Amino acid sequence: MSLDHSRTPGRRNRTRLIAASFGAAISLCALQSAQAFNGPSAIKIDGGPLGPLQLSGGADGYMYALSGTGNSTNSGLLTTDKSTGAEFMNGQIEVQKTSGLVQFTIQVGSNNSLTLGTKPTATSVQTFSTGPLYAGYITLAPTKNFSISVGQIGSLEGYESGIDWNNANVLTTDLFYVENSQSRGVSATYTMGPVSASVTFGDGFDTGVFNFLQGLVTYSFNDNNALSVFGATNLGHTGLLANTYGSATTPYNQSTVGSNGANYINSTMIGGYYSYTHGNLNLVPEVQYVYAKPDQKVGISKFTSNFGAALFADYAFGKSPYSLGGWVEYFSSNGPGFWFLNPGAQGYGLSVTPTWQNKNLFVRGDLGLLHLTKVGYAGSTGYGANGTGRNQATFVVEAGVLF
Repeated sequence: MSLDHSRTPGRRNRTRLIAASFGAAISLCALQSAQAFNGPSAIKIDGGPLGPLQLSGGADGYMYALSGTGNSTNSGLLTTDKSTGAEFMNGQIEVQKTSGLVQFTIQVGSNNSLTLGTKPTATSVQTFSTGPLYAGYITLAPTKNFSISVGQIGSLEGYESGIDWNNANVLTTDLFYVENSQSRGVSATYTMGPVSASVTFGDGFDTGVFNFLQGLVTYSFNDNNALSVFGATNLGHTGLLANTYGSATTPYNQSTVGSNGANYINSTMIGGYYSYTHGNLNLVPEVQYVYAKPDQKVGISKFTSNFGAALFADYAFGKSPYSLGGWVEYFSSNGPGFWFLNPGAQGYGLSVTPTWQNKNLFVRGDLGLLHLTKVGYAGSTGYGANGTGRNQATFVVEAGVLF
């Protein structure tokens, strides 16, 4: 999610790299993970007394062009007058032990993402309470069907990943923007036949307040069809002085719930998605609803909610190095809370991404178009220097390497 709303896109992420090979016993959410690339096999390492280890990682960056920017006097809804530029996106190194009773994952690096309709921002290692330690957890796997993990772990919410090379598109949706990201806690996964269920209890949104519960259930009908249902809720409430996700401009220890939107941290979410594969085509429809009840102690005056729906598609052109990803979305915010762009904002979005990959290297472009059917409640600012624009386009060219 984004907590520095005008400046930082969502950062929810699954705790694995595309190149990693997860066993069923330690996978917190691999069953539903997006798969953008045919990543190389992880590098095998002799860990001595630790046993066999796996090393994987990647790095990427992009150049961009934006419409709907403002000027030096009025930066508009994008909060920038910079229409072109370049950013480093993600740099990650991961070491895993995926066999035996005691297993572990350590993932270190800098992380970022780009949501359609928002401005690009710098990558950061000061987003989380753990600094550059993006993920770090120990897993006990007493059987092949059950595991329990403790540490800095990823969210169970939603289909999209915060590490962009796990997605078929560079740009992410409104659904991704409002979701939880990395946090500290304990997660258990149980698999029985076609059913996999995970539950996580921890400090949702990395607040240090342990009161957040998440769940995910996936049913695989066959190799080509799977249904996933997820949910999350704050079991109490998290006060305004608790820390939460930082950004490149605001370190974690200076970012608080009170300055970043208490409705996110004190929310309840329910959603689901269905993955259908036919040959080289993968289709995934997703719906999601998140809301926060009135709570005067944390400044939520009225009921507020956000609804999102999207259809993701990814097609590989045979054995060629080319593929095509895309998605369409609808979003609607209601009530006084800030969820995405503006309170009361509604609209549609579209993203199309042609991709070229040759072994470890990849290059892709992404054209995203967003239209606001409603800019927001009275007084809300739209795109452009005059603040009345309803349309925004983002063009990205990205290049990266996986290992």
